[in-house]
Amino acid sequence: MIKTIIISDNNKKSLKIKKFLIKKIKTTLIKKSNLVIVIGGDGFMLQTLKKNKKSSNLFYGINSGNYGFLMNKFSGKNTVKNLSKAKMIKISPLEMKVSSKNKMKKYLAINEVSILRQSRQAASISIKNGSKYIIKKLISDGVLVSTPAGSTAYNMSVHGPILSLNSKKISIAPISAFRPRRWRGKIVSDRSQIIIKNLNPNKRPISAVADNIEIRNAKTINIKTNNRIKFNLLYDSNRSLQKKIKLEQLRKETN
Repeated sequence: MIKTIIISDNNKKSLKIKKFLIKKIKTTLIKKSNLVIVIGGDGFMLQTLKKNKKSSNLFYGINSGNYGFLMNKFSGKNTVKNLSKAKMIKISPLEMKVSSKNKMKKYLAINEVSILRQSRQAASISIKNGSKYIIKKLISDGVLVSTPAGSTAYNMSVHGPILSLNSKKISIAPISAFRPRRWRGKIVSDRSQIIIKNLNPNKRPISAVADNIEIRNAKTINIKTNNRIKFNLLYDSNRSLQKKIKLEQLRKETN
């Protein structure tokens, strides 16, 4: 059965596009099963994907926000045509487990996990890959652990590496490293299990943030790629997510 669902953010622009597409799709056959059209910005897309983590739906994003890196450009003339020819990619999220105040909480992050200082004091943390230290003591404003899809977001702003979608890697990038000053971070396999520990939780509290969900007073954070979850994203054939990431890599190299 061919079924198309359209959901949108509540802003005026998103609702206008939704109204247009509902009329358009009534007179057009889109030969894609279990299709969900998501109208909004990157944040709305991340929220929608997490709500549908157990589904096998195809998600086609239409940008009505600012940058919309995970989204496709809206065109009244060509959107339905582009949708019919769109190419699918699969991405897996990070899984973050946080211990704080004798509680363990678990969340997904499609872009990145951010470890951030919670007070005026810089964070003091250790980072391991399994049982091996990546760095025994990092004094900084925090650290980011990013997926390839998220490597062009906050990660790029802190000068982390941009990863290709098929790299099978994740990035660990410091935020304003104070000691050691020259530590640039590390790229590791997406099969890694990253363990971040707060070395001084009483004096230097930290927050752990999975995309936009924050857990305060984190003591230990375990991060790994959850390959059991696959999000099926659709992109216009001439503007795929791979091409977007490649363009960002080229921009970074020429800046």
